[in-house]
Amino acid sequence: MSPLPLVIRPDDVLIVIDPQVDFCPGGALAVAGGDEIMPLINQIAGRFEHVVITQDWHPREQISFASNHPGAEPFSVVEVAYGPQTLWPDHCVQGTRGAQLHPALDVTHAQLVLRKGYHREVDSYSAFFENDKVTATGLSGYLRQRGLKRCVFVGLALDFCVRCSAEDALTEGFEAVVVPQASRAIDLDSSEAAAMASFAARGVVLAAA
Repeated sequence: MSPLPLVIRPDDVLIVIDPQVDFCPGGALAVAGGDEIMPLINQIAGRFEHVVITQDWHPREQISFASNHPGAEPFSVVEVAYGPQTLWPDHCVQGTRGAQLHPALDVTHAQLVLRKGYHREVDSYSAFFENDKVTATGLSGYLRQRGLKRCVFVGLALDFCVRCSAEDALTEGFEAVVVPQASRAIDLDSSEAAAMASFAARGVVLAAA
């Protein structure tokens, strides 16, 4: 199904997922073309009154770092207390340049920068929940108090943090829209195709900027 044009409503919020240096070319966990979407994100954000940005903010001892699992390789999967966990290169470490928002991002009217993944013992993809699906970030309450009902997602990466955020938005009772052209995927073991199939099955709407 082709994405439909994005028509913005008063109860919409744009959620920009992890537009950080480490997820762009030259970064520790670079997503191909990650930097190329920043101008489009800026353009889209200019149409929204309500904007939230998420920011990975990991301690060096983060459970998802392959470096903290002796003998394990990045992009392998291990079993942890809350289930399977993909291991990543060290990235978005608190206070480092890689954790900073990308310099090409220009969304100064964003009302909230939500840091996630700062617990050592659990990774965090979603803007709503840590990967244990129990520990909440508080975003749901923030959006409800502001009367925002539809979440529009852009950013990095489509097949992990964007996907989990959009699907958790539905679980939390919000409408969820993804703008694929303002997102990029890691595409690990066909994870991009899996994300798109999941969006269709769960009712995540695709929109064109």
